[in-house]
Amino acid sequence: MRAALWARPDPPPGPDPTPSDARVTPAASAGARDVVRRWLYCSAVSRTRCYRSGVLVDEEFDLALVSEHLRDPEAVVWVDLQSPDVDQLHLVAEELGLHRLAVEDALHPGQRPKLDRYDRHAFLSAYAVRLDDVTGELAASEIGAFLTPRALVTVRQDDSFDIRPVLAVWDANVDLAKHGVAFLVHGLLDFVVDGHFAAVQSLDDQIEDLEDLLFVPTSEQEDVQRRSFQLRKTLVQLRRVVLPMREVVNSLLRRDLHLVDEAMVPYFQDVYDHVLRATEWTESLRDLVTSILETNLTVQGNRLNIITKKVTSWAAIIAVPTAITGFYGQNVPYPGFGREWGFVMSLVLILVGSGVLYIQFRRKDWL
Repeated sequence: MRAALWARPDPPPGPDPTPSDARVTPAASAGARDVVRRWLYCSAVSRTRCYRSGVLVDEEFDLALVSEHLRDPEAVVWVDLQSPDVDQLHLVAEELGLHRLAVEDALHPGQRPKLDRYDRHAFLSAYAVRLDDVTGELAASEIGAFLTPRALVTVRQDDSFDIRPVLAVWDANVDLAKHGVAFLVHGLLDFVVDGHFAAVQSLDDQIEDLEDLLFVPTSEQEDVQRRSFQLRKTLVQLRRVVLPMREVVNSLLRRDLHLVDEAMVPYFQDVYDHVLRATEWTESLRDLVTSILETNLTVQGNRLNIITKKVTSWAAIIAVPTAITGFYGQNVPYPGFGREWGFVMSLVLILVGSGVLYIQFRRKDWL
């Protein structure tokens, strides 16, 4: 797999292609590589920006101009690649000197949130999340980012991760643009972590609504049970995304990484505080969901006991007339046999016996 990542790309169709086994002069080889590079750059779905001395000087330029912008020591470049193929990302890696293991991670989705450090850059993996308020299902969108001293390259597998809110965060904090890549990384993480916090808050609201249904006599207990398991599943998925972000932001704050300067430290600490709050919130919600599941089972057991007591009480009351009518239904002479007062006596015994049992059961709150 790694060999395939760094294999030489096939050139685009054109007149008189050069055979792969033919010897070419250095000038001709360089010209062929330039043709391939321009063709791949044009086919890539990308967005770009260039800041110079904290001022946005260019955007939406071709990827082929990244190197020209980086020739200025005061320039900082952002490149966003959506659904790149191996050759496109290979060319960007060649321009910026990215490690092939980091490129491999960017091409293969499903990475855990992390920050991998290499000699010349770092690779960041994170997830933006969205919680459906109706179904309680969680949708996660993965994004990878290459952090170099003067460039940030974000890689998205599809358009489920909307990059426009990140641009809005950058545009709302233009006074921090002079801090270069740290400013870009902060805007990206600020958007991602705020999404985590919003998802946790929405999940908390749904769990509170579910709590209110636990003690409603007319509520559908099956629906409560189903929603409890759905929210518990969502919470597990959310914790897998939120918890590792604590280590990611903490690693960015380390001085030996030389990414965050002193002026940007308070802003990253603010993001770290949001990460901690979201993490602690998910821990408390996990205990709360478990309590809801246990409470729901307990409530169902209590309701079953109440129903059993009521049924038993009415069965005991009904047993009184059954026993008396059965006694007076014997085919042998008994006191009051063939007399009116015998019928009256049986009726009185039924009413008195049933009434006494009813009063006793009511006092014990069985009815």
